[in-house]
Amino acid sequence: MSASIEQIKKPIDAQLKFFEKEFRQSMKTQVPLLDTIMTYIVKRKGKQIRPIFVLYSAALFGDISERTYRGAALVELLHTATLVHDDVVDESYERRGFFSINALWKNKIAVLVGDFLLSKGLLLSVKNKDFDLLEIVSAAVEDMSEGELLQLENARTFKTTEEIYFEIIRKKTASLIASCCQIGARTTTDQPEEIEKMRRFGELIGLAFQIRDDLFDFGENKSGKPAGLDIKDKKLTLPLILALNASDNSERKKVRSIMNSKTADNVKLLQIVEFIKEKDGIKNAYKKMNELRDEAFRSIKFHSIQFPIQRKSPRSC
Repeated sequence: MSASIEQIKKPIDAQLKFFEKEFRQSMKTQVPLLDTIMTYIVKRKGKQIRPIFVLYSAALFGDISERTYRGAALVELLHTATLVHDDVVDESYERRGFFSINALWKNKIAVLVGDFLLSKGLLLSVKNKDFDLLEIVSAAVEDMSEGELLQLENARTFKTTEEIYFEIIRKKTASLIASCCQIGARTTTDQPEEIEKMRRFGELIGLAFQIRDDLFDFGENKSGKPAGLDIKDKKLTLPLILALNASDNSERKKVRSIMNSKTADNVKLLQIVEFIKEKDGIKNAYKKMNELRDEAFRSIKFHSIQFPIQRKSPRSC
């Protein structure tokens, strides 16, 4: 049985609490409107997946340090900035069940808030001369932008292959999780092969994570993510690609016709899900996801974290 997020957090609970305190402090500002928005963002934080990856990756090789916390804050600031900007681009008015920034304060303010978060992350690294950590995250942000554009381009042409799909999700999703693991390791070891091993671990987990998210689109979960969003946006995700690969030309044309039709989204979803299940698309996507997960954990099987992790809270980041 898989562990819950709370079980995963438990061994580093003290470190996460310290990180939360430092992260809140890093978002303080003297501008009243901006401070209100920062408070709104902090109170609606997600599951802290990325800081968790940073902290655990660091703990594999040594004691979590001030630099580790700064690395986690850098990732979280830049990630939050991209989410705020994404909601503007996608015209999305909800984020994790709450109103998005652009829904409450309009697009202009949301874009400026995203820019503010980005600048806070950059300054955090520059002021502390964490140029190596900044380089890692900057490369990930570049990949994420390229991945989003590649996905938009392929949604128009309906020609996404399995190879192109994995390139999209490697850039769009896996690159940031890879950077979390790479940063964590970089703060506690200077061994290039170990740092690269953690980067690859994060990349594989990121790929598996995105496939799981794709499966959510077909109602394969109780996470709260609305089903059918990818179909509405004409995105070809792995379950659909695998089903199309197992089909003949006439079946592919029929699916494309459904995706491009003006039929109600819930009707489209039912038709596409029926087609995917018939072609074992969901079953084979699960299989690929589990293969990637297993490969990721095999890559670090010789490492173990010694608990309890250092409990001493360092000075402020």
